[in-house]
Amino acid sequence: MSAALRLREDYDAQRLRALAKASRDANQTRRLLALAAIYDGASRTAAAAIGGVARQAVRKWVVAFNAHGPAGLLDGKAPGNRPLLNPEQGEALRRIIAAGPNPARRWTGWCAGV
Repeated sequence: MSAALRLREDYDAQRLRALAKASRDANQTRRLLALAAIYDGASRTAAAAIGGVARQAVRKWVVAFNAHGPAGLLDGKAPGNRPLLNPEQGEALRRIIAAGPNPARRWTGWCAGV
């Protein structure tokens, strides 16, 4: 069994509860409240019950909190899909769009004969 991780000492339970009250992110709020319980002397199991997760998740929260403070308890934004165009192609497309349509060129789509 590994040694218990200690929480950083520049915060306390009261400060974490104040941050939780001010937070607009529900996940960050419950993580802050779970860590505040640990500052108050609760076990990691009790903190996991407060956060609605397993003890291992609380350990991850402690690591993130120790490294980045309260911001470490926010959910990260997913990176999303890779762009389909490379930078040069994207720039060429921006130039085409900025130039606008060419009225001298007649569109010959499916309704051109109407």
